[in-house]
Amino acid sequence: MIRSAGIVVVSMVTLWLVVVVLAAVFQRQLIYLPDTSVPTPPQDVEEVALTTADGLELVAWFLPVHGATSTVLVTPGNAGNRELRLPLARGLNDRGHAVLLLDYRGFGGNPGSPSEQGLRADARAAREYLGDRDDVDDSTIAYLGESIGTGVASGLATELPPAALVLRSPFPELAEVGRSAYPFLPVGTLLREDYAVAEHLEVYEGPVLVVAGGDDRIVPPELSREVAEGAGAELVMIPGLDHNDLGLLAGEPYLDAVDEHLRDALTADG
Repeated sequence: MIRSAGIVVVSMVTLWLVVVVLAAVFQRQLIYLPDTSVPTPPQDVEEVALTTADGLELVAWFLPVHGATSTVLVTPGNAGNRELRLPLARGLNDRGHAVLLLDYRGFGGNPGSPSEQGLRADARAAREYLGDRDDVDDSTIAYLGESIGTGVASGLATELPPAALVLRSPFPELAEVGRSAYPFLPVGTLLREDYAVAEHLEVYEGPVLVVAGGDDRIVPPELSREVAEGAGAELVMIPGLDHNDLGLLAGEPYLDAVDEHLRDALTADG
């Protein structure tokens, strides 16, 4: 009996170690879930090219608005592509905001493979592109980050501060999300990607809006609440919404909260 129990324990430990090794080796495949297909832009959408510091040429979509209140750079989450976020862009357009829908390297037909450093470079290229456009007022450029994109947007904000920052479903750092999803793994030791949103917000001093779904099963709402409280940010918790629900992409309460935040920030700045 003792021998059998020992064999079971050894087998379980061995299996756990195998899982740990696989998680370490393939962690980026677990983190990033890109839709690599190339979407066709609608006729009213401007397809633009962004060149990153490491020489990649990325395709993004720009949706202008005449006399825009702000121009919003969207740094998306870890899945899908720019076509998925058209309802968000159109909802912001309807409220008077121009939008640049960024697709990271490896997403939406773009070259390269995603990583934290790479995504930050992609967002930097997008911000520099907007700053070079004659029809964009540099002082009204805002960032909107979704999920893992909150780490991208908040990181960019420490380098190139926006007029306002919106974080949808943020977390203090990516390891917190990993611990929630994989409590049996030493996530903090294994993880090579930080996305340290809370740390970034200690540097960025501008206005911040945090929006979260009350039933989010991927980024637990208490993590988003922690981000908001730590940064002294406005928090809009929308009851009944899970992470990938349409309401957290382009729902009216969400879009109205973003619109109000952007207008208030620009009025205060002005």
